[in-house]
Amino acid sequence: MEFEPAVAPQAEPTELAWTFAFVAGQLLLPEDAQALSPGPPPRAEVRHYLGRLDGIDAWALTSDEAPSGWRRVPLRSAMMGLPEMQMSVAGRAAQVLEWDRSHRFCGACGTPTERVAHERAARCPACGHTAYPRVTPAMMVLVWRPGEVLLARAPHFARGMYSALAGFVEAGETLEECVHRETAEEVGVRVTDLRYYGSQSWPFPHSLMLAFAARWVEGEIVPQPGEIEHAAWYPLDELPGIPPRFSISGHLIRDTVQRLSEGLPI
Repeated sequence: MEFEPAVAPQAEPTELAWTFAFVAGQLLLPEDAQALSPGPPPRAEVRHYLGRLDGIDAWALTSDEAPSGWRRVPLRSAMMGLPEMQMSVAGRAAQVLEWDRSHRFCGACGTPTERVAHERAARCPACGHTAYPRVTPAMMVLVWRPGEVLLARAPHFARGMYSALAGFVEAGETLEECVHRETAEEVGVRVTDLRYYGSQSWPFPHSLMLAFAARWVEGEIVPQPGEIEHAAWYPLDELPGIPPRFSISGHLIRDTVQRLSEGLPI
């Protein structure tokens, strides 16, 4: 599947469409299927054009209730079962709809905003303030030392689940500074040799995850109260439960562990 993002249709609308519809923040999936397929676009209270998926128009919609034949599924659960490209567009749809919901009024003067035709933006007709979809950068880092990786769990994680460290980038801070600050704050260790791994758009609600691996330098693990429930060093062949590969944390941990196990450079 290929996706071509756009703000408005560039040609005649396709007769069938991909519909990424949400009710109360939950994605609608067919009652008899685990994935979406093109169909006649339904009526909706809010509608945003996303682009073309495999040459077919894709729309983000919100409705008050699920129509007959559809079921509501929490977005995180739905994304775990969707094909990769559908998962990505569903995340995009959720973020566009959240931006629309939270920017119906100007944040500067309170006037109802208007959509801009040529770009994804909401503009105030009174003071001219323009709001674009918000993207919040957050770093993720897997700390390693020979034969071990440092994994932690937050209080809200599923039972038995551990992951790499993560935290939001603060104003005026570089990604590298964020990595050093968060590792020190969350587990009390120092790192070096930062290596960028990759990124993932994460629609909970509008994050951009930027993942790194970093080598431990010094420090004993001291979990940050209220943020880290437990953290420890784990041998490469004795990992606890870790996130599935639908999230970048799952890819980061598995790929880094594999390289360490094979003696390859990180």
